[in-house]
Amino acid sequence: MGLLAIAAGIAVFTGVGAGIGIGIATGKAAEGISRQPEASGKIMTTTILGAALSEATAIYGFVVALIILFVKWAG
Repeated sequence: MGLLAIAAGIAVFTGVGAGIGIGIATGKAAEGISRQPEASGKIMTTTILGAALSEATAIYGFVVALIILFVKWAG
């Protein structure tokens, strides 16, 4: 059970990467909007799409962690 708990912890750790990525992207988007306010629509659209894709990887990691834990408990 110990090794599976470590594996689940590593899988959940993908959320940290997603958070860092979204933070960096949001900072760069704010910087881009401050430099070119007329392009704010395109910048925000791209930022929201990128954040959604980045957050999806965190959700996949969470689902994998749950699968790892529930398969062990069921078996």
